[in-house]
Amino acid sequence: MSEKQLGFDTLKVRAGYESSEHNYSVAVPIYQTASYDLGGVERAEKLFGLEEAGFLYTRIGNPTVAVLEERLTALDKGTGAVAVASGMAAVAYTLLNLAEGGGRILTTPRLYGGTFDAIKHLFPKFNVHVDFVENSDDPETFRGAIGPDTKAILIESISNPNATILDVEAIAKIAHDNGIPLVIDNTFGTPYLFDSFSHGADIIIYSATKAIGGHGTTLGGVIVENGKFDWSNGKFPHFEEPQYLLRDQATGRERSILEVFPNAPFTTRVRLSYLAYFGASLSPFDAFLLIQGIVTLSERIDKQVSNALKIVQYLQSNDRVSWVSHPAAEGNAYKALADKYFPKGAGSIFSFGFKGNEEQLKTFLDAVELFSYHANVGDARSLIINSPKTTHGELNPEEQAFAGIKPETVRLSIGLENAEDLIADLEQAFEKAFVETLV
Repeated sequence: MSEKQLGFDTLKVRAGYESSEHNYSVAVPIYQTASYDLGGVERAEKLFGLEEAGFLYTRIGNPTVAVLEERLTALDKGTGAVAVASGMAAVAYTLLNLAEGGGRILTTPRLYGGTFDAIKHLFPKFNVHVDFVENSDDPETFRGAIGPDTKAILIESISNPNATILDVEAIAKIAHDNGIPLVIDNTFGTPYLFDSFSHGADIIIYSATKAIGGHGTTLGGVIVENGKFDWSNGKFPHFEEPQYLLRDQATGRERSILEVFPNAPFTTRVRLSYLAYFGASLSPFDAFLLIQGIVTLSERIDKQVSNALKIVQYLQSNDRVSWVSHPAAEGNAYKALADKYFPKGAGSIFSFGFKGNEEQLKTFLDAVELFSYHANVGDARSLIINSPKTTHGELNPEEQAFAGIKPETVRLSIGLENAEDLIADLEQAFEKAFVETLV
């Protein structure tokens, strides 16, 4: 199958899998095994010497997981991918692989709370430091904040929770002008809504737990690369280090990751170093579930985006809502960027301002019946949460203000229910919140 000539919907159903290679099983089999027979001493030497492709141990590679990796590689038109046990593992392995031995990551405060907290408070303990730009909407602020030890720029394609959008191409140019990669967390965008590599990204991170899986059942993360960034430009010496593991079997000469895996050095290095030795492996069964999610990715997202637009309109007309932060909202500052980068729609996850006191907000959240109150997004079910107290609760008030998260923020993740039913659910919850407090 020539995957590069096929359309998105064909790839999401078929990429990375040939039934003839799996006993003609129609569905992707679950290879629930820890290890693999080596088939003899000679083949074992070839496998361990990287002379023959094959599977050794599920911690670093598994046939079911490989289908997931290859399918996302095809959807993003990349050259390689590595799947891991969670979105946070994907973030951690990416940043450690970039700044191994010490370095700085330049980013925006508009990040998922766990990412923000980790890079500000945990990663510095491993000599990986962070710099935040104050005005993310001006790409030139990124240029001015790049220093000699900056290893990458990290942004989200659609920010969590306020659905803001940055000028990706301008930021990518600034990164490349300075010899560093642009890393995009495309969890909210997904490969269906946002073509990260065509707009200048070098590395893509996904929390596959969210819209890729789509059913709220499975944790997973994926890192994808496109093989175009020059890792030999002097800023990443750890990519050029000869390793005994990668030695030429005929001569014994040690080789670097760039020499042995020129098309996918980043994700292969994550696999052979961080996945192999830190061990946040994605299980075969979880990979199977995520593959099922990918099969319906575009259909789900189209419906969710359509539902989200109707709910945005409803909230804008509601006098108990102080603001709505979605690019489709009237007067939103990111509409032009959304039109440029997200022609199929700027996602179904956004926030609004609850115009009431804290007790009214609690009543409102307790009153919803169709919306599920829990910390996830991209689910087939519609979700609601008060981000400042939960998903971004690890940020102190100053950090929340820096990230643009106001105390009255409520985040919605719109699912596949009837939009009219979701609107009715919000309406009855608003009525209870405002009527009961007056009694």
